[in-house]
Amino acid sequence: MISIGKKGFFALICIYILGLFNPINAQDKKAYTICANDKIVSYSELLEACLGADIVFFGELHNNPIGHWLQFELTKDLFAKHGEHLVLGAEMFESDNQVVLDEYLNDYISEAKFESECRLWDNYKTDYKPLVLFAKEKKLKFIATNIPRRYASMVNNKGIKSLDELTKQARKWIAPLPFQVDLKLSSYKSLLDDEAAPSQESVNFVFAQAVKDATMAHFILENFHKKTKFIHFNGKYHSDLKQGIVHYINQNKSNLNIVNISMDEYDDINSCQSGEQNIANFIIQVTENMTKTY
Repeated sequence: MISIGKKGFFALICIYILGLFNPINAQDKKAYTICANDKIVSYSELLEACLGADIVFFGELHNNPIGHWLQFELTKDLFAKHGEHLVLGAEMFESDNQVVLDEYLNDYISEAKFESECRLWDNYKTDYKPLVLFAKEKKLKFIATNIPRRYASMVNNKGIKSLDELTKQARKWIAPLPFQVDLKLSSYKSLLDDEAAPSQESVNFVFAQAVKDATMAHFILENFHKKTKFIHFNGKYHSDLKQGIVHYINQNKSNLNIVNISMDEYDDINSCQSGEQNIANFIIQVTENMTKTY
């Protein structure tokens, strides 16, 4: 046994007390915390819930690196459990590019050819390429779920009836017509410029969002089978409150176990924000000074 004596003991106490008041040691720097039911929970608790889900919606902040890292980590962990039954899908890929995406995943075309033809988002290489490469390596399906943007633009500019002008071939890339839009859903209602008497422009904008949601739900379900476990990546707006895509999933198949994850940025992430627990099953809180990918 080593004896430190009274002077040594006093010195250790002083060092400990000084350490408590040293701003460098005052608080750990956290990049994120996870909330569920108004309590901070661990990643392992989020993962456990996702492992039991039929569909996981990861509602992201498009330019947040913590979200993209967690998407990748969650995908790897889901694959470790579900293997070939795991299917990936994303808002960031448009349905008419499914053939090009499949050709790349199956090594029929080069990476350069894929990236030049697939109308990729500007942040593809930093934020979504790791997911595509993972699917390619593990031979997983990756579904391009979103409506081609030219058709969403048609609805935004000319209204939902403009889709009736599309050819039979073009309609293969969107949700079956006609589809219903519930303007009472808070996510849609919040986009109207006047709830009582909205302008045609704002109604068109809501329908453009809704046709995206309906189309993403359509292609998720089209690729969902008995043993499928699906993880879908989209902007948080499209799955928050279990509205948007989730609403259309439930309209067509209401018995699925769905877990939705959302994100937001806060000054203080050491406690859960009051009143936010209804947004999602899990909310990833990220410090608001986090660096951005674009």
